[in-house]
Amino acid sequence: MTVQMELWGLATFLVGLAITFMSCVFGFARVLGAQIDQRLSEKFKAQEEAREVGSKALREHIDRYIAQADRTADQVAALERDFLRWQAELPVNYVRREDYVRGQSVIEAKLDALYSKLEVVQMRGANNG
Repeated sequence: MTVQMELWGLATFLVGLAITFMSCVFGFARVLGAQIDQRLSEKFKAQEEAREVGSKALREHIDRYIAQADRTADQVAALERDFLRWQAELPVNYVRREDYVRGQSVIEAKLDALYSKLEVVQMRGANNG
């Protein structure tokens, strides 16, 4: 059994076969490219969603930090007011030891002087009577 073909027919067959093979390769390449493109799109979409979630979490964290800083500033202001009020009331409620001793000494000196005068009055009364 022999198959005879002309050169022109063989060339046409081989060119057709090459074109078919190249078309299949090109088709597979397009399908593969489309899948790669789809996976990249999915990956970028997932990354974008993760970035948005992270950004939202960061914003919430910053908002909590700012709120806490505001509360702390309010507490510091209240503490400062209380301290200033305490400083204003301190001289009214507090007597230094030296001031107390000085005042007590003055009172004791006056009592001693009064005692001396009473003693002199008693002696005069005892002598006159």
